[in-house]
Amino acid sequence: MINALTATGMLVERLCVRLGLYAHTFGRAVSRMGSRPWHLRMLLQQAEQVGVQSLPVVLLTALFTGMVLALQSYIVFHRFAAESLTGLVVSMSVVRELGPVLVGLMVAGRIGASFAAELGTMRVTEQIDALWTLSTDPIRYLVVPRILAVTLMMPLLAVIADYVGIYGGYAISVFLLDQNPAVYIENTTLYMELNDFYSGLVKAGFFGLLIGIVGCTEGFNCQGGAEGVGSATTRAVVVSCMSILIADYFLTAWMFQ
Repeated sequence: MINALTATGMLVERLCVRLGLYAHTFGRAVSRMGSRPWHLRMLLQQAEQVGVQSLPVVLLTALFTGMVLALQSYIVFHRFAAESLTGLVVSMSVVRELGPVLVGLMVAGRIGASFAAELGTMRVTEQIDALWTLSTDPIRYLVVPRILAVTLMMPLLAVIADYVGIYGGYAISVFLLDQNPAVYIENTTLYMELNDFYSGLVKAGFFGLLIGIVGCTEGFNCQGGAEGVGSATTRAVVVSCMSILIADYFLTAWMFQ
């Protein structure tokens, strides 16, 4: 009993420490966003890494998710002779949930790990300390561009994933399941509102903010050499993915109630 309480207390303590570190990093980054220098070149480099280099994995994920969703929806709706609703289910599911969440998980695995590994390596090799000696603020130079880049690029990736996912469902429904293309397109847009589209963009931007904060915090506070960098990278991916799934529930409950 005592061992269980001790383990629980240690777990709560570690959780509080990590949450404090994330909040501290976010506060330090926000305090530097309103004043020069802004390091726009670094911001563009990070935006290219987050947006352009993530496109292949995002496109493949969205395409096959839309295709599987259309196939599963058609099989279920066929039992009730309601196959025409396949387009509606695919579009609403992709735009409101699957698009931003799947893009967030893919970017968390790729970019969150990259942020933690890059900054962690710079920390253990004392390159971050060297920036201070050169009168360069590492938060302003390293952390702010990364957080801004992933926050701004995530909604763009989500829009692309939405269109590709819906097209994947269209391709399976029309070319494989022989549904009427005009009816499919009409049902895809008939009940969709702008709020459905905007809610996905808000979610994607918030997920990007979480990925940036977690990845940069884990890397910036890394300790313990190469082993510490590995642990920080793993922790960044796991915490980012869990944060996205938890935040998705609360954002959905807030937006659609």
